[in-house]
Amino acid sequence: AEVFKNRMVIFTVAFLPLMLTAIPLGILYSTRGTATATANGMSQQLPSGLTQSMCPSGLTGADCFQVFMVNEFMLLFMLVPVAIPVTIAAYSIVGEKNNRSLEPLLATPVTTAELLVGKCLAAVIPAVLATYAAFGIFSLASWIIITNKILLAALLDVRWLIAIFLVGPLLALLAVVFALMVSSRVNDPRVAEQVSMVIILPVLAGFFGQIAGLFVLNKQIIIAVAIVMAALDGLMFYFATHVFQREQILTRWK
Repeated sequence: AEVFKNRMVIFTVAFLPLMLTAIPLGILYSTRGTATATANGMSQQLPSGLTQSMCPSGLTGADCFQVFMVNEFMLLFMLVPVAIPVTIAAYSIVGEKNNRSLEPLLATPVTTAELLVGKCLAAVIPAVLATYAAFGIFSLASWIIITNKILLAALLDVRWLIAIFLVGPLLALLAVVFALMVSSRVNDPRVAEQVSMVIILPVLAGFFGQIAGLFVLNKQIIIAVAIVMAALDGLMFYFATHVFQREQILTRWK
């Protein structure tokens, strides 16, 4: 309740998922009338690895062009479970300190692990729900726009289901733990938000790397990323519980 009084948090939770959903839907709608000859020529210029991984048999060159264009921006959905919880978690410690509600909280018998778990859930749950809602809107709108079921299945491929429903929450948890660590070390909520946004860089690197054709995010890579994220989440949470010193946090900011 305290965090959602922040207008920036409300803006991020409400506007960011809608904007990132509108981008691939706009591309999908605008390219549905692409001339077949033009689309076939563009699809032939794509690397063979992209064509094989994104375009199953039964799709025309125009369909493959649509799949390629939409898939380039599907990775933007991964920004939602990172940006939203970072904004919330970065405020959670230093914001409570500024509002003088942190001292009574740290004086309770709750353990550090329990405290961090509670704050992680408070930030992760809104981000995950917003991600699922955005992807649900995209899926429903795609089903309305597209009549070719093979094309629809290619757009809603299992790799994106794994990315949204598995990698997304793991990314959100990693971003939250990192933001909590930053929030416990700074004195200004704005500084905490700005520093915590560094966690978005790997997602942006994946987005621009795929656009540049450096790699293709297939199912195997996404599963490997999920395994790495799960290991990093456990390691970061273990580290966070040991660097979170109640006495130092209270005395350093007095």
